[in-house]
Amino acid sequence: MTTTAIVSALHEELAAVLELMPDERQQVVGGRSFWRGHLHGHDVVAVLSGIGKVAAATTATSLIERFGVQSIVFTGVAGGLGDGVNVGDVVVAQRFLQHDMDASPIFPRHEVPGYGRATFEADAVQTARLASASALVLSALPSQLGADVLTTFGLQAPRCHQGLLISGDRFVATTAESQALRDVLPDALAVEMEGAAFAQVCHDYGVPLAVVRTISDRADDAAHVDFPRFLREVARRYSSAIIETLLRKK
Repeated sequence: MTTTAIVSALHEELAAVLELMPDERQQVVGGRSFWRGHLHGHDVVAVLSGIGKVAAATTATSLIERFGVQSIVFTGVAGGLGDGVNVGDVVVAQRFLQHDMDASPIFPRHEVPGYGRATFEADAVQTARLASASALVLSALPSQLGADVLTTFGLQAPRCHQGLLISGDRFVATTAESQALRDVLPDALAVEMEGAAFAQVCHDYGVPLAVVRTISDRADDAAHVDFPRFLREVARRYSSAIIETLLRKK
């Protein structure tokens, strides 16, 4: 049986995944708690990624080297950048880039030294399945969140987007920062802090990766929403529903 890693960015999302697993067992490696068990007949390992690219790379490497996972699915939140990428939408990544990688003038800006490239791709097959699962969840779940939640966060007909996800070791939460990224990387749909690190490690090991991010804000001056409530009442429910739908369909 193949083993799938389910990686969450935040504790609340991981807790929602663990609630779906009837037989999880904790194992601590490198200061991280990994939870091994089963979900809808699949052998899974669930773990928090850690915040930032270094923590993410360490977690990805441990999953592959220590637990022998054959595929990785990552869920989390992100700030929207692309036109029409709104709060409550989800972005399923097709490719990844580190927006703060800059070894110029020796290498072109954003290119990862030693690789001759700036972007790394998600696995096409796994990503298509994840996008399908996300679209199914978005067609049904928002109506179950309640009118107050929908009004508070302005959730209107949430959509699933696919494209470029960018990562960096900086929390982007001002209009000036957001616009600067949009100017340099106009194809970027959303910004977060871990995906590109996972993508580079998975590229090195040849392990399929798929990533979905729920848009919690627009990464601008208006980004200071009630984030704990959004995480608890929206993103957490998105993540568990998408993972469950994905594994049921496989």
